[in-house]
Amino acid sequence: MEHKKTYNAKQLKTPQGDIIIEGPISSDTLAGYEFHEDLVAFRPPLQQHQALVGIAKLTEGRIIIARNRHTIVGYVTYLYPDPLERWSEGKMDNLIELGAIEVIPEFRGCAVGKNLLIVSMMDDAMEDYITITTEYYWHWDLKGTKLNVWDYRKVMEKMMTAGGLEWYATDDPEICSHPANCLMARIGKRIGLESVQSFDRLRFKNRFMY
Repeated sequence: MEHKKTYNAKQLKTPQGDIIIEGPISSDTLAGYEFHEDLVAFRPPLQQHQALVGIAKLTEGRIIIARNRHTIVGYVTYLYPDPLERWSEGKMDNLIELGAIEVIPEFRGCAVGKNLLIVSMMDDAMEDYITITTEYYWHWDLKGTKLNVWDYRKVMEKMMTAGGLEWYATDDPEICSHPANCLMARIGKRIGLESVQSFDRLRFKNRFMY
């Protein structure tokens, strides 16, 4: 499958200053920007910056960033699912995972996450993918946002819906381990029935096991 990437950008005005939301960003451009020290959700900032540069080099890897002048203040990543997860077992080259989304506390509540998703889906090539995200409550910044699990989940769902993702049922044990966890997905317009059926088989692996 050919992995086209069409750059898109959008300006967002916030009380903290103007932000440019843009991508997919090349690894070289990404490496040239400052990476905000508050982007600590997944790894220390320096390591996470290097990890994003690595993802941008992958054929299917996509990074959309939010930047305030020369500093990255938020990002979203898309890449093939982790080989250890069930979502990679179908070996589907048209199934991509929203792997991480993060916005620094200073810019939260300014619709940055929502716009990262909107700009992501402005790329027509995303119509050739099934885009999934697996949401686990233990990844959420409940402490920093002072939200409870259910309020945080509402915020996440609202943000993902802005990118056209919707809730899908699954029997995945990790997702089923807590009622706040969920699978969300967006089926691109050019995805055929065969791919949808392959995705359904991944969602319900235990359907016929009694």
